[in-house]
Amino acid sequence: MELEFTIEPFVEGQPGPHVRAAVAAAEAVGVDVDFGPFGSTCQAPAAAMPDVVAAIVAAAFGNGATHVSLHVSLDDAPREGREPELESSIDRDEVPGGSGTARS
Repeated sequence: MELEFTIEPFVEGQPGPHVRAAVAAAEAVGVDVDFGPFGSTCQAPAAAMPDVVAAIVAAAFGNGATHVSLHVSLDDAPREGREPELESSIDRDEVPGGSGTARS
């Protein structure tokens, strides 16, 4: 899965402690962060993504963020390369640990 995140307040070229702490927190749970000028991205297995999101949010708000935007999506991996629990969840329109509805 891929996570794109933006943390505010935003100051171009001068990421504050709220941004640096969030990036460090994501890296501490084992993901590589591609730090960009307007937002950052990282990839993680579906089972690890909740921990990545929680670490980013906690570190950002714990260090002065006023807003955190998150966008989580499936990467472009072929269906056969996906984790079995994720694949069955996709088929039922739900995410692991969430509530979804079965497709008709």
